[in-house]
Amino acid sequence: MLLGPSLILSAILFVIGVAGVLIRRNAIVLFMCVELMLNAVNVSFVALSRVHGYGGQIMVFFVMTVAAAEAAVGLAIILAVYRHTQSVDLTQLNLLKG
Repeated sequence: MLLGPSLILSAILFVIGVAGVLIRRNAIVLFMCVELMLNAVNVSFVALSRVHGYGGQIMVFFVMTVAAAEAAVGLAIILAVYRHTQSVDLTQLNLLKG
């Protein structure tokens, strides 16, 4: 796969993820958009590793590890919030307000 199209695909995926985080108010959708941004970074790491060596592929494993940990913690938090409020709409959350 060529470097240019891979980086363009990565940029498109990252922009879609950023737009989802900024626009949507559902916690699950926001969570998926963060995962989409992490996968966009992984695509760019793999694409650039063909040019600069295998360091990018090693970084993909670190990103996947962080994403797995983030998924476990994030889903647990979302589940706890849902049990408390019966909603995952972020505009209705005011648990941290004093």
